[in-house]
Amino acid sequence: MALFSLLVAILVERLKFLPSSWQCDRVLQSYQSTFFGDKASLTPSTMALALILPAVVVYVLGWLVSGMFWGLLNLALWVVVAVICFNHQKQREMFKKYMLAACRSDVQACYHFASELDCSECLDAVSEKELGAKVGQSVAWINYRYYGAVALCFIFLGPVGAVLYCTSRFYAEENICKSLNLPLIDDLMFVLDWIPSRIFAFGYALSGQFSEGLSAWSEHALNINTSARKLVTQTALASQPLPEVSNAPICVQSTLALLVLSKRNFTLMVTLLSLLTIFGIVS
Repeated sequence: MALFSLLVAILVERLKFLPSSWQCDRVLQSYQSTFFGDKASLTPSTMALALILPAVVVYVLGWLVSGMFWGLLNLALWVVVAVICFNHQKQREMFKKYMLAACRSDVQACYHFASELDCSECLDAVSEKELGAKVGQSVAWINYRYYGAVALCFIFLGPVGAVLYCTSRFYAEENICKSLNLPLIDDLMFVLDWIPSRIFAFGYALSGQFSEGLSAWSEHALNINTSARKLVTQTALASQPLPEVSNAPICVQSTLALLVLSKRNFTLMVTLLSLLTIFGIVS
């Protein structure tokens, strides 16, 4: 079910079948405002409840429909959860706008869309020549955070794990972008990202220059305190040689090089999932 659900989710995400109101972040935004109100007022207990409640609901639904109609309802639940968790059109739109701004040499617009693409990285001190490489690192990180990590949680922990990760990621992004100082969330994301980031970063090494990528991966992965972002971006940079910076105001070659690496890595992961499914290791 994991492979079928992921393939359906990827198809729906690529073809933009899902309405904007059913995008993952929009669904979680509605969930937050409906049940918990202002994010800044969340206490540790309500924060814990907000984080686990969607996963608990999915677990209960899975238990209720288990075995009904020859497992078709359970399969439908897996597909629906995968489709919602994998749909993030906002990030695609921001990247598209960044590339269009770079093509027309609109430097200020590039900085704006780059910051919207990844609010966890401060770009104020980055020069125009370095911006393309920084956005490329953001692409590698976003590919992990919004697709790779979700897929790994879905494969090994099922819909419950994917929903828990997406919910935690939603609050973590809100915490950074809006400076909310939410309790629990940073520690929880560090734990949730620890294993998936190391698996996905190793995929970058396999998808690019292996010796350089493996060297960077082993340097950061074996350090228990290394952040997931640093591990993923540094391994991606080491695995993909960047082209020389062009004379254009904003060089997009390094961004595109890391984007291609990210696509190869995700394709590798889907291929490995297919093999694991064939051999019966993953259901």
